[in-house]
Amino acid sequence: MTFQHPTPQPGGPQNAFGLGTPAGPGLPPQRRRPWLKYGAIALLSLFIGVGIGTSNGSAETAKGATEAKAAPRPTVTVTETAAAADPESAPTVTKTTSAKPKKTQESGPATTFSGEGEYLVGDDIKAGTYKTSGPEEEFGCYWERAKDASGEFGSIIANNNLEGPGRVTLNNGEYFKTNRCQEWKKVG
Repeated sequence: MTFQHPTPQPGGPQNAFGLGTPAGPGLPPQRRRPWLKYGAIALLSLFIGVGIGTSNGSAETAKGATEAKAAPRPTVTVTETAAAADPESAPTVTKTTSAKPKKTQESGPATTFSGEGEYLVGDDIKAGTYKTSGPEEEFGCYWERAKDASGEFGSIIANNNLEGPGRVTLNNGEYFKTNRCQEWKKVG
């Protein structure tokens, strides 16, 4: 009894027992574990995202906000040279003063507002007479005074479509809605 090696058959390499090269459980090697590659990418992305998020965390922001509040007021230094017969030997006088902060606008309802939006008179804007230069675009400027913010037809007190400049008087507690208008400014 002699043992002969079988001749290779078409369709792939064979080993001594006539079987093809093992390729695993029915899948080519490059497709066995795609979840491993994508899982590793997702995990790496997660770590990078967490790192970025913690580097801009609230502890840094709170620290910066505290430092900003505790910062000293700005100072102005003025250096003058006193007039003398010999300019090179004149003494230098330095005067340091604290800069006064600019006056801020009073808080409370606005007296100027955008021509797009809905405002509560007395809360968002002050009561009074306002004017606009007219529509912001070619489609006209719409304004509406209402009893409430329901949007119902019955809540409308007055409204108008402007093709040019216009005025409206607003009372406390009313809602004022404006669309496609230029800025409104209080005039009375």
